[in-house]
Amino acid sequence: MSQPEQQQEVPGTTAEMRPRPDHGEETYRGSGKLDGKVAIITGGDSGIGRAVAIAFAREGADVVISYLNEHEDARETARWVEKAGRKAELMPGDIQDKQHCYAIVERTIGAFGRLDILVNNAAFQMTRDSLEETPDEEWERTFATNITAMFHLCKAALPHMKRGASILNTSSVTSDKPPAHLIAYSATKAAIANFTASLGAALGERGIRVNCVAPGPIWTPLIPATMPPEHVASFGQSTPLKRPGQPAEVAPIYVFLASDQASYVTGARYAVTGGTAVL
Repeated sequence: MSQPEQQQEVPGTTAEMRPRPDHGEETYRGSGKLDGKVAIITGGDSGIGRAVAIAFAREGADVVISYLNEHEDARETARWVEKAGRKAELMPGDIQDKQHCYAIVERTIGAFGRLDILVNNAAFQMTRDSLEETPDEEWERTFATNITAMFHLCKAALPHMKRGASILNTSSVTSDKPPAHLIAYSATKAAIANFTASLGAALGERGIRVNCVAPGPIWTPLIPATMPPEHVASFGQSTPLKRPGQPAEVAPIYVFLASDQASYVTGARYAVTGGTAVL
């Protein structure tokens, strides 16, 4: 797959992407791996979040879709969840706000009475040629969205999670191979990998598993919204598979880690990178 030069305003929308990403709408087949469970997915409106929401729903889970302000994308994700016969709750708002993080969890418990899976997937990044060109507020936004919100969401969720529950965090290949133009983003993704390992160890006795996924270049609205057009056109070409991945190619690992099939897996980082090694 290749994509033409293109650019969007942050946070980006699926409808404007060329070509459109594949979220598994026509291909993912469930088999009851998550029957009766309830999941929160941040950044659930599009990209990896949408693919995970579709997969979770087809595996039998109800889904709370947390997102910033991409209302049409979020409604489209909810339509796919409901088409799978599951319930979807939309929760717009900024997870930089601690109170909003707690409100997401409260809304979930109010709507479904339980919380089995928390997927911390929402992220922010911007491409910068140098550290000096990185605005202070952009650095702070990156950390607030990518790692501090994760802390607040986990802290809010844990009192409601029982043995067998699962926390899944989205790290990145940049946690291991940080590029020069994504300093802030890469630092947060490395922090997520370490947060995951530590929290997994801390929650082991409680039977709550914590894992993270480290995607490589995945074709989502974040890319044309945060990278220069020429970088968008070559996005994914440096991987051994010579292409970007599709959200549908990442979602199955989230299903596995959320399911009982991964009952002995915690504190781990799983790479979905098109062949780029993550050590």
